[in-house]
Amino acid sequence: MKRTWMWCLVGLLLFVSAAWSQDKTEKAVTALEQKWLQSQKTNNPDLVAPLLAEKFITTSSDGKVSGKAESLAHAKATKYESVDYDDLKVTVFGDTAIATGDFKAKGTDASGKPLLNERFTDTWVKMPNGQWQCVASHGSPVKM
Repeated sequence: MKRTWMWCLVGLLLFVSAAWSQDKTEKAVTALEQKWLQSQKTNNPDLVAPLLAEKFITTSSDGKVSGKAESLAHAKATKYESVDYDDLKVTVFGDTAIATGDFKAKGTDASGKPLLNERFTDTWVKMPNGQWQCVASHGSPVKM
């Protein structure tokens, strides 16, 4: 009987530990998303550069696929008057996390066109060095 209780206790501790770790990861990725937002609010893409993996890929709302260098160049040419995220949610799957939310912005993109409101999905991976980096991003235009 003691042995059964001991295994139940060990199982409960493992479950609580996993739940705590997932909550910690959600908070960490949320903080990274907020840092990305801060880079947009201050028109400073240098803040987001270390958050993006070297093989980062983004699909913009117009369907264009870009890598990290092109995305950062585009960010440098974008001028935000205002920007905010709504409904930010992070879901964790081991060493991968998916962040979704609403992107609301005013300003102009790199080509001088007005910015669109979008629904975004960012995929974050915990790298071998323990750092979380975004490996993929996708935006879909929406009317808000």
